Amino acid sequence: MSPALLLQATALRSRYGGRASTEVLRGVDFTLAPGEVLGLVGPNGSGKSSLLKCLAGLRPLSGGHLLLEGRSLAGYARQEMARAIAYVPQHTGPSMSLRVIDMVLLGRLPHRGRGTAQQDQAIALAAIERLALQPLALRHFSDLSGGERQRVLMARALAQQGRLLLLDEPTSDLDLRHQLATLQTVHELSRQRGVGAVIAIHDLALAARFCDRLLMLRAGAVLAAGTPQQALTPDNVEALFGVSARIGHDGGLPYVIPISAPTRENEAA
Repeated sequence: MSPALLLQATALRSRYGGRASTEVLRGVDFTLAPGEVLGLVGPNGSGKSSLLKCLAGLRPLSGGHLLLEGRSLAGYARQEMARAIAYVPQHTGPSMSLRVIDMVLLGRLPHRGRGTAQQDQAIALAAIERLALQPLALRHFSDLSGGERQRVLMARALAQQGRLLLLDEPTSDLDLRHQLATLQTVHELSRQRGVGAVIAIHDLALAARFCDRLLMLRAGAVLAAGTPQQALTPDNVEALFGVSARIGHDGGLPYVIPISAPTRENEAA
């Protein structure tokens, strides 16, 4: 792998189930450079979440090769992987009774013994401040709204200080202001610290605004890839989502105007 690459995925395959298994990733290829933000776009069930879990080492590959900084991901010890990769899932999971500050401090666990408790606390507090969570710092995670929990999990990932940030629909429960603030934070981390980010995202306008490149997934395979200007074409949008669309441009950035969805008669045909 080129030393300029943070991540390289070659012919990735993954399956769900046993003997009658379903292939959810089918030969996915892409690369990610330090400081780059890659957006995963596609309809529900296209393989975005499965791909992120494979990148995080949370589900096995059935084929292909995945290299992180030139090394096979399978060769990383669990704690070493946790120091390198921060993953924010789509769903918050069961409610936890921890305070927000303690939830964010969990991001420092992979670094235990490599610094002082005071340093860990300072890093956690900086992540809380960066996402404007100070008013929630002493509240319990279980008492928060879905959007607030999503921001806390994002702060935990920032405190983890991984070189690779994996985000599964990080803005799905957020209002517009916090959507912009969250993605702006990711963009700043990528530019200022060289963090590589892979984001599963449904909002094509936000994807075009904050992602350097897009990977368009359909049924577990790559339909198209490139910059937002290259990937967001009427043909690609129709092939991916089954809708007719026009593509406009504002300040050089594309935006999608959906025109029509297929009728039941067309779908049946």
